Amino acid sequence: MSQQPPNLCDRDALQRNRQRQRPEADFLYDLAAAEIKDRLSMVKREFTDPLVVTGTPHFADRLVENAPVVADLPVLDLQPAQHDVVIHFMGLHWADDPVGQLIQCNRALKPDGLFLAVCFAGQTLNELRSVLAEAEAQLSGGLSPRIAPMGDIRDMGALMQRARFALPVADLVPFTVEYDTLLDLVKDLRGMGESNALALRQRRIPPRQLFDDAEALYRRHFPGDTKALRATFELLCLAGWAPAENQPKPLRPGTAQTRLADALGTRETKLPD
Repeated sequence: MSQQPPNLCDRDALQRNRQRQRPEADFLYDLAAAEIKDRLSMVKREFTDPLVVTGTPHFADRLVENAPVVADLPVLDLQPAQHDVVIHFMGLHWADDPVGQLIQCNRALKPDGLFLAVCFAGQTLNELRSVLAEAEAQLSGGLSPRIAPMGDIRDMGALMQRARFALPVADLVPFTVEYDTLLDLVKDLRGMGESNALALRQRRIPPRQLFDDAEALYRRHFPGDTKALRATFELLCLAGWAPAENQPKPLRPGTAQTRLADALGTRETKLPD
């Protein structure tokens, strides 16, 4: 009998981390909220039954006023076909089953309802991941899980298709933040509630030497332009629609009525054998 793979996230640790969030470290969450609001503003429709799925409920009113909030637990507290817009805010990068989250959100939408999501992804914290791995390998000869794996844009776009969203779109918004010290970066991550909450993380306190060595490597490999260190963050933005009969659909292959060459006003040439 095969064993179930371990969960990515320790939900109790994640909740403790989120409870330690500080307003002064919210700047990346503010940018994420601005991305959602910008995408909502481009949709020429009035939404009357919104819902926000998030582990940071104090941000919900910055997205949609007076929207009900559901915690981003593995099983979402949702009813089918109840909402015309569902926003999943800054939680998918901690989901053990991100496609399951997407499917549940899709089911909660009315036909032709809008789904929007934003989360960390791509090359987020790739510098920190690299220097911690190198420092720990040199110090102890092994590696410990310290930075959550980040989905790339192609994988997350494919998950939107698996979740049966119509007209799915995925794009990355990169940011670079510079810090004087590694401790300043760690403090910001803690203040955002984004400290290590991996289920397989080491529970014992790491030696101080690990962070001293990591900072030396960081300064050498990833210096900033105006400060000692640079850190990459990428926000992944997802958008899709619940299927509906009135949505545009692609034609079946072979049913086109006009040749591409005619539409472009050019001559058609055969490829060499």
